[in-house]
This record gives sequence, C-alpha cells and structure tokens, in this order.
Amino acid sequence: MKIIGTGRALPKHTVTNDMLSEILDTSDEWIVPRTGIHTRQVITDETLQELSCAAACQALSDSGLKPEEIDFIICSNVANNYITPAMSAFIQEATGCTCPFFDINGACAGFIDALDIADAFMQSGRAQNVLIVAAEEVTKFCNWEQRETSVLFGDGAGAAVVQKDDVPCYTVLTGDSHHKGCITYLRPMEKTPYEKDGMAIHQPMIMKGRDVFRMAVTTSPRDLRNVIAKAGMKPEDVTFFLVHQANKRIVDAIRENLNLPEEKFPTIIDHTGNTSSASIPLLIDEVARQGRFKKGDVLALSAFGAGFVTAAAILTWGK
Repeated sequence: MKIIGTGRALPKHTVTNDMLSEILDTSDEWIVPRTGIHTRQVITDETLQELSCAAACQALSDSGLKPEEIDFIICSNVANNYITPAMSAFIQEATGCTCPFFDINGACAGFIDALDIADAFMQSGRAQNVLIVAAEEVTKFCNWEQRETSVLFGDGAGAAVVQKDDVPCYTVLTGDSHHKGCITYLRPMEKTPYEKDGMAIHQPMIMKGRDVFRMAVTTSPRDLRNVIAKAGMKPEDVTFFLVHQANKRIVDAIRENLNLPEEKFPTIIDHTGNTSSASIPLLIDEVARQGRFKKGDVLALSAFGAGFVTAAAILTWGK
C-alpha cells in the first residue's frame, strides 16, 4: 500500500500557553517541559464536519484521482455533534464520491486501524483506492478547569488517499482492556421513563497521565520492532517514524528506546497539541508539504490510546 495524496484542516483559532495561563493555574514554563506544546488550534465557529470535508477534498485533489475512483471512505472519529449520520457521510457529499463509507472509533490509533481495514479491502480485491480521514475535536472532552488534560489537546482533521501496491501495508494491532488510562463518558441521548436517576449526562475526560506515559513508551517500541520484522526489514531501513503526537517526551522516549537519530522522528506537537487519531495524518501531510518525502520512502507509523489500544504500520510514500 502506498500514500498518494494528503490533506489537512485546522481551526483558525490559536490558543497559546500564555492564553491558557489566564484561565488555568499553569504557565508556558510548566507546559513546555512536560509536553513540548507551545500552541494548539481550537474549534470556535467552525464545525468538525467542515474541517473533515476540507481535509478530505484536499487529499483527493492531491492524489490526482477523480471522486468516482475512490472505492471506500473510512473516517476515524471518537465523537462529534452527530450520532448519525456518520461523519463519512458528510465527507462523501463534499468530495463528490459515490462509494460506500463508514466511521470507526479506534481512539488515538484510529488512523492506523483504518489503514489496516483499507489494506484488507485491497488484498481481497474489493478496493484499489481508499480515502481515509481522521477528524477529532478532543478539546470538547476536557475539563477546562483542570490543567492536566486541557493543556494537552487540540482539534483538527487529517486525510490521506492510499492505493493498492505490490507491497501490502504491514500492521500490528493490540488491545489490553485491563488498562483504562483515559476515559470519557458521553450520553447525548434521550432519557427513557425506565432509566434510573443520577446517571451523568457528560463527564469530562479522565486521564491517568503516568499510566498512559508508561504504557506508550513500552508498547510503541515493541510494536514498531514487531511490524518492522513482519515486513522483513530492520529499523535502519525505515526512512521516517511517524509517531502519535501525544507528548514530545513520549516521542523522545520511543526514539531513545530504538536508538535512532532525531531526524527520523519529525514532530508537530509543538503547534498542534494532541489531536488524537488526526495527529498522524496531520504529521504526514506537514512533512509531505515540506518536501521531505521521496517516492519509495518507507514510513513506520505507531499510535496508542484509550482502551488501551496500540497500532503500528509499515507502508510506502507513493508520490
């Protein structure tokens, strides 16, 4: 599988660490050493649907394909203002595609989950080209009176068009339901006459930061080694490692564990924050637009998130 087009859309409103210090007991000096984040983009008068459609249209245009050449649309999304229809329905309409579409919720690993599904469609002969979009508005899950979570996240949408190639997309997916380091409880449904009282309609995100950190720095190097071996490669054969942008300290710890140079691990977290499953496609698009990818480059992806789930993939840059 190869990537032949990318796209992105970020909210126009930039929130700096100094702005957060006006509403929270925090500061730039507190946030940066712990996270590597300086700014993040936060939805104001846009909608996530608008961002997802803009990113998808950009990726489709970048691929050079016509809308009718897309065989499936897969959207990774944790939650948005619509329960139904799926976010991918809005994307189909905006892009002019006529193919089937569906959403998945793989938390922060959702983009790689979508790659795995797309590859399965390709290997079965059901698809040649798949449009994948990851769109997240994580800032709406945060308790904005609690600095531990609200300083971490940003909103955005990233997209990629992937195409069947002689070499499949090698993936490794794992899950461990005993480790629930990040939970958001959301019940945007009507109350029935039989429902017990006292059930919370919404509870802001609860995240056990230390647990997530330990799991991430342990599982990501493991997954990357496994998927590289599965592809019959060595770590040195990988051109770029594109790791979920959760925290700069996590990315650095993964790189140090693998004993690889910093230039192989590009980052965008300093100006996007953690955008959940959108972080890897946003990272891919930014590196692509910097002209750093060359046709045939080997890309290793790794993500980890609520569940606790992890995912890693090996694929090539096809442009």
